[in-house]
Amino acid sequence: MAVACLMGMQVQASSSGKKEKALLPVLVENKLTPAPYGATHFGGYLGKKIDLCIENRLMAQDIERIIQPFRDKPDGNWGFRSEFWGKWYTAAMQGYAYAPTEENRAVVDRAVQELIATQDSTGYIGTYLTENHLGEWDIWGRKYVMLGLLAYYDQTQDASILEAACKVADNLIDEAGPGSGVNIAATGWIGWKGLASSSVLEPIALLYQKTGNPRYLEFAEHIIKSWDMPNKLTPTGIRLVQEALSGTPLWKMSGAPKAYEMMSCFEGLCEMYRITGNPLYFEACHKLINTIIRDEIMIVGSASMMEIWCHGKMRQTEPMYQGMETCVTATWMKFLYQMLRLTGDSRYADQLETSLYNALLAAMAPKGEWWSYYSSLMGERVHSHQQFPDVVMSCCVANGPRGLMITPSWAVMTSPSGVTLNLYGKMNSSVTTPQGQTLDVAMETEYPVQGAVSTTLTLPESEKFAVSLRIPEWSKETKVKINGEPYDGYLIPGTYASIERQWSTGDKIDVELDMRARVVEAPSGVGDAAIVRGPIVLAFDSRLIPRRDGVTEPPMYRYEFMGDEEGYIDVQLVEQTDVPEIWMTFDVPCKDEAGGKHLMRMCDYVSAGNSWKEGNIFRVWTQQPFDYRHLYTNNLDWRVNVTVGVGRPEVPDIYKK
Repeated sequence: MAVACLMGMQVQASSSGKKEKALLPVLVENKLTPAPYGATHFGGYLGKKIDLCIENRLMAQDIERIIQPFRDKPDGNWGFRSEFWGKWYTAAMQGYAYAPTEENRAVVDRAVQELIATQDSTGYIGTYLTENHLGEWDIWGRKYVMLGLLAYYDQTQDASILEAACKVADNLIDEAGPGSGVNIAATGWIGWKGLASSSVLEPIALLYQKTGNPRYLEFAEHIIKSWDMPNKLTPTGIRLVQEALSGTPLWKMSGAPKAYEMMSCFEGLCEMYRITGNPLYFEACHKLINTIIRDEIMIVGSASMMEIWCHGKMRQTEPMYQGMETCVTATWMKFLYQMLRLTGDSRYADQLETSLYNALLAAMAPKGEWWSYYSSLMGERVHSHQQFPDVVMSCCVANGPRGLMITPSWAVMTSPSGVTLNLYGKMNSSVTTPQGQTLDVAMETEYPVQGAVSTTLTLPESEKFAVSLRIPEWSKETKVKINGEPYDGYLIPGTYASIERQWSTGDKIDVELDMRARVVEAPSGVGDAAIVRGPIVLAFDSRLIPRRDGVTEPPMYRYEFMGDEEGYIDVQLVEQTDVPEIWMTFDVPCKDEAGGKHLMRMCDYVSAGNSWKEGNIFRVWTQQPFDYRHLYTNNLDWRVNVTVGVGRPEVPDIYKK
């Protein structure tokens, strides 16, 4: 193994006498620690979705197609085929951790070995010819190569894979590091002003954490400093830290307002905060994520229009061209996951849940084999096109599973004081108590269809520790019982209820969440409204309420939601409908012009439009009152959710199930 790669690596002896590498200490420890790989498994609706994603997308990937560009170097001076392997592979490794079968292990082993076989004598792994290194998307692609290699190393501790990642990093430092004369924030495609290249900060910081090689820390700091340097792409530099600290609206920042790439840079800054403890790094991440929540995140938990920040929170009721890129959704969730770990703030778990049960799952095709590129709040569901037909892939098809596959890591977490339950759902999880015992957590529930959650704890011996229950911000009237007795502590929405006691095997925690539906008014004040029940956003769907044909009209046609003074609305869950592919269906009370009551049928946002067929239109926001004759008045078709010049895309033949 290259000595330079592992410079500073600590070595300790195990009880068997075998030497094992220990992670280097970081200055800042996480407030919440993710569940170990494979510790948490889901049943029910969410479990089915995860299983479909693993089986039909991650483990069904045509490996040869995403490896061949590394051999042929087809990207010349433009292209980003090199991103697909790493995006797919980081999710595939999480899929293997969740389902560690021999067949899945064979897939990930083959993929990593075939990639490493393309590494040249300089350490380079990529899809660009030597004369085009550092151009356009080259550094971006190297980032994903390193992230993929590190994902394999994290689970296997295979030193040869870490060495390969180090060689990729060393080659990049030789070409663009301190003393090279290259400003890394001035590389990459001109439209995004260095954001894509700058996001290589994340794997470089992770390599320092795993090796202790000071060269990687020096390079990481060099990248951050480059953000303040004026360059050929922007006269002020991209100024990410300063403008995040100032709360500058994201669409006005000096760098490009490219949502996905910008958040990727801040994922790296989170890792640098862990390493250095520099409070400015944390404060910049903290300010940025809250600015995103304030200005950009739409009701279903995603953002962007044409892939950029757009003040989307205020504009989300508009017909939106290329809204909510799936890459943005997945990266938003990964950024939330970073901040949840660092802060232990339940608000970030609230946001993760909203994104998971709305924007993210809505972007996944029903059988899990493909994803959408863009999603909307009105219009049609459309499969992603293929950006590179030779690879049969798009950025969003590769990236969507990354948002989904982090779910087992944040659903149940631990801290020095105990265990934290972030996500409610049918699941089993096995984590470690503060005294080192194995704690099994078994959840039985139909949540989020219903609000009752029953959790049973199993552990070898009684132990005093805290079980922290996330009380969602929307659950204003939560009830908790411990072994049948009402819990008399504070249950404050938007926080954790930390219940510290002597826990014994068989102890049972019952939570009843407030599932009353709410009428949500548009943040812009335009008069539109939507309905949210628990974490689930509701939508109209043309299979439940067909488009009017202009001939048959109801005697009354102006309706509005019948909410009470506090904004709650008495929607009723419909047990059976004529559309079996819909997950949840509700009858929603509305009143007509004369004050008469009518029930309008709506469904969950994930199911809305999920036939993925032309003409299956849905809509979240509606003007109040709305005209029943023109419920789908915008009639947005599939063209608003595809790239210009691309016909209506479908799942590629090689992945159809």
